[in-house]
Amino acid sequence: MTAAGDGTVGKALDVLDLVAAQERPVRFADLHRMSPLPKATLYRLAQTLVSQGMLVQNTENGTYSLGVRLVRLAHAAWRHASLAPIARRHLDILSQSSKLTVHLAQMEAGHVLYVDKRNLRESVQMFSEAGKVGPAYCTGVGKAMLAYMSVSQLDRTLRLQSFHRYTPKTVVDEAALRLQLERIRSRGFARDREEHEPGIICVAVPIFTANDRVLGAVSVSGTVIQTDFKTLEAQVPGLRQCADAIAEDAMHWDFPADHMAEFEGRQG
Repeated sequence: MTAAGDGTVGKALDVLDLVAAQERPVRFADLHRMSPLPKATLYRLAQTLVSQGMLVQNTENGTYSLGVRLVRLAHAAWRHASLAPIARRHLDILSQSSKLTVHLAQMEAGHVLYVDKRNLRESVQMFSEAGKVGPAYCTGVGKAMLAYMSVSQLDRTLRLQSFHRYTPKTVVDEAALRLQLERIRSRGFARDREEHEPGIICVAVPIFTANDRVLGAVSVSGTVIQTDFKTLEAQVPGLRQCADAIAEDAMHWDFPADHMAEFEGRQG
């Protein structure tokens, strides 16, 4: 939810978040049940968002869904604030050489934002699609980024984790996670041992700026039927080469990490 002082704009963004989280058209009554806003305020904000093209209201059943204007903004954000356009050709090379599923991710408000994906095996179904948000504490890309944060940034980010147990192998204890992050820094890559999705394993490495700030992370993954950690870890040199190539191409890109850190600080 919005921080104190964010005012009407923050409340309107909260309404958009609520609609987006449902992944389907949502009735006003359901929005009202989920939102802490007074009914009149919520209705006024919803109607304003409709008039601005940020939401669409179905004239037959009254449900709300995300508007086309948001799609245009999302595409603009993808082009200007994500690593995806810069990384595209490097992900293609890694995907072709590894024959595995490749993910590119960044950290967004303490969570993993998947910004691109390559999957040569279309039959493999995974949670992570470009544009989806996932947990940081139990995904390979998330842990690869967490491991190389500054102490203060890591503390802020861990306060935003839900520590929900997605599978029997999910680490839901902060102290245990911190030990994992130490091991990741020691060996230089992260593992996901079916911690987020049953049957899905991966290895991931961080992407750094020239001054060692974390830009994002890249991973290769597959099902336990298709691959194993010996095969995945053989891809680590290729992963590092991919990450370095992305970092080099992103050298003059103005990554909004400082703004993100400020946001995370306000949320914490």
